[in-house]
Amino acid sequence: MATPAQLRGINRRRILAALLRRGEASRAELAQITGLSRPTAGHIADDLLEAGLLEEAGAPDPAAGAAPPRPGRPGQLLRLDRSRPRIAAVEIGVRRTRLALLPVGLPPGPDRWPLEWPTGETPEAWARGLAAAARRLSPHRVEAVLLSVPGVVDETAGRVLYSPNLHWTEGTHLLSLVGRVWDAPARLLQEIRALALGQMAVEPDGGDFLLVDFEDGVGGAAVVGGALFTGPLPLSGELGHMPVPGNRRPCGCGGTGCLETLASRPGLLRSFAARRKGKDHDWPALVRDTATRGIRPWLAATLEAVASAVAGALNILGLRRVVLTGCLTELPETALEHLRRAVIGGTMWARFGDVSCQAAPRRRMAGLVWAALDRLLVPAPPETSPEDLSSLRKIPSPVLEARP
Repeated sequence: MATPAQLRGINRRRILAALLRRGEASRAELAQITGLSRPTAGHIADDLLEAGLLEEAGAPDPAAGAAPPRPGRPGQLLRLDRSRPRIAAVEIGVRRTRLALLPVGLPPGPDRWPLEWPTGETPEAWARGLAAAARRLSPHRVEAVLLSVPGVVDETAGRVLYSPNLHWTEGTHLLSLVGRVWDAPARLLQEIRALALGQMAVEPDGGDFLLVDFEDGVGGAAVVGGALFTGPLPLSGELGHMPVPGNRRPCGCGGTGCLETLASRPGLLRSFAARRKGKDHDWPALVRDTATRGIRPWLAATLEAVASAVAGALNILGLRRVVLTGCLTELPETALEHLRRAVIGGTMWARFGDVSCQAAPRRRMAGLVWAALDRLLVPAPPETSPEDLSSLRKIPSPVLEARP
């Protein structure tokens, strides 16, 4: 049986999960959403306010259909705190590393990274860049650090097992390097899983989906049953390393013919340059060429190879929604529509129901903040279910109460 302290920890997370879903809610609404009694929900909300994780957002607007006020405490709306930066979010990219200091409540809008620098080719070079960038941050205390990292990442052990495009991270204890800069708990999060968490954070009612991102590599992550899917192995949707018949390009993973050698930004540019013969072959030129001359045969073949991998993943996972992020979404709509049709044509569910394939901006910051809240700032109590905040969003469910 859970102890009172464990029950209180569980219910704190339930209140946070409700606000992740709703954005704003009164204490009475939080009690109704979570199934907690009003006194318990109110005491937990006050505790989270005192801890600085929540803030008051004003009184409900009667014109918006809010319930009439009750006698006693005014029905102030609560939301995740947006005023106090406390989470250091770090994106380690193949070429550039980015850094931002963020509050737990992110306002809507695209990611804006205030600091970035070359990632470098050694742990020491990367650590020097991180330290220099950290000195430029505002003087708020850092309470948690989340790193978005490419490759095969063991998030529990906090290490990169294999990174085809950033080999120096393999065997490097990144968390120790972070510890030289901030005296705060830190965690690693595989980069595509961070994007999937962020998509779920900004679109809480969007249902389950497969997110596929295209940049220096190609990767995927799935939300299944309302929670980030985690398998028994530390692999995250390695769609980019599925072999494409007839493709002989070597891949950074050591294999030959991987999808990402065609569908990543470098892969697309390589294919484009091979057909330009001295003409401009940078990314803007590729976008212009596709807009004016249509989808060339080489691009059609690449999009169809992507569609085969994505449709196969949907058929295996039993999903019917795809979210695309990254460089492919920068191509003209004709290319995206070609890809959508090919994905839908390859899925079994399309024979019976709807399958959607949509483009979306990256929401990495939201994913890193969510992970920091879930794993570091308000972690699951020891010896209780390890379910994350995303699974707690599927409330109401049987409620556990403890004395406030």
